[in-house]
Amino acid sequence: MASTPARPRFAIVGAGVAGVLAAIKLREAGFDDIVVYEKADRLGGTWRDNTYPGIACDVPSHLYSYSFAPNPEWSHVFSPGAEIQRYFETVATAYDVDPLICFGEEVRSLRFDGNGWLVETDARRDRADFVIAATGVLHHPRYPDISGLDTFRGPCFHTARWDHDVRLEGARVGVIGTGSSGVQVIGAIANRVGRLVVFQRTAQWVLPAENPPISADDRARFRADVQAMQTLRAELNRGFVENFADAVVDAGSPILQRVEELCRANLEGTVADPDLRERLRPDYRAACKRLVVSPNYYESLCLPHVQVIDDPIASIEPAGVRTAGGDLHELDALVLATGFQIDRFLRPIDVTGTVGMRLDDVWSDGPVAYLSVSMPGFPNLFMLNGPNGPVGNFPLIDVAEMQCDYVLQLIDSALGRNAPVSATQEATDRFEAERIEATKRTIWVSGCRSWYLDHRGIPVAWPWPMARFREVMAAPDLRDYEYAE
Repeated sequence: MASTPARPRFAIVGAGVAGVLAAIKLREAGFDDIVVYEKADRLGGTWRDNTYPGIACDVPSHLYSYSFAPNPEWSHVFSPGAEIQRYFETVATAYDVDPLICFGEEVRSLRFDGNGWLVETDARRDRADFVIAATGVLHHPRYPDISGLDTFRGPCFHTARWDHDVRLEGARVGVIGTGSSGVQVIGAIANRVGRLVVFQRTAQWVLPAENPPISADDRARFRADVQAMQTLRAELNRGFVENFADAVVDAGSPILQRVEELCRANLEGTVADPDLRERLRPDYRAACKRLVVSPNYYESLCLPHVQVIDDPIASIEPAGVRTAGGDLHELDALVLATGFQIDRFLRPIDVTGTVGMRLDDVWSDGPVAYLSVSMPGFPNLFMLNGPNGPVGNFPLIDVAEMQCDYVLQLIDSALGRNAPVSATQEATDRFEAERIEATKRTIWVSGCRSWYLDHRGIPVAWPWPMARFREVMAAPDLRDYEYAE
């Protein structure tokens, strides 16, 4: 009969934002046998991997922080990526997480043997009673399927693998992609390069957002009064939920109409050239794709040495990019702002659950999990920011904190019953059916192609308001779980 020991061992996969959080929360709950496996040589996840010019979070810094570790030293309303990375490193050190992390150890396989998990990394074999997967969502770069990509003779790299040895000053640089990363890069390098060619497949709605520095006086006030930061965080959270998170799950929301008006005014008030303005005007509703926020994107595109190309790319040649109309755009460097594979989650780890059940088979038609946390047949394996969760519409740190509290309750339940726990198939199927039905009311299905949609055209995100997420995360309904025997 399956059992769970009184002093369980925990393996956390990934030392990004959620992995560091999980280690801290497990310790606070009284658990002390914890290991964090991190394939890189440094913690940080997204903020370690993405170091491209202009990188910043599009969630205000005082909201994009752990609720228990406010930071009075944020430099800007939307702080740059390197500063965010330092914040997470500082928190990990303050909470003594660093000694728990095995750097340079990629988890290759996870296998449930009836009682717990056999964990195999590059360097060792381990055993854990519980596994918490904090492997991230926007993690595995997506490279475009363009003929000749590997023949380009200049530097060519993804935004998440930025080559800082490449000198941009005076160079002819091409950027493929106009999502959030591409927009940030373009705004940051437009005044540095000799020529910038932006290859746009789809026009984006761009919400103007200034990024003023946080004054020295405000930083001093926050240092002296932690409650002031907590109050600000609560205000930012309320505004984010009311003005965005709850709006995108209701395509008829008047707030979305107002957002589109702001985006349209940004376009029309900034881009004077009528031809360029119309080529930059989307033919879908604002927020159907992930809404892009920028203080200077349109201004950058209006510079005389910047060219927007919306003719489809036919191929890439040693000298540059050739478009369908036959034009060759000669370049010195090529940047791929082409996003991420968002269906990876635990993969490429080889995960095997009960009776030989393989995750690759279970997810052959796309990743599915009950409340994005647990999967039938994979006991004591929990995910933070897992499949079909509130990615892109809620602040992911808040999401991870709520999920962590929920998972801790499941752990207590498993320990109390002395048996591994996982969601039932019935509960998972019911949740997924309800989720798919609810997506029909969201802005994401209003007529665009985006990474929010899976191969069936169904959004891969949480389609209900934040209040419902808080409600279901408050406590597990144990009727939706089963215990291994």
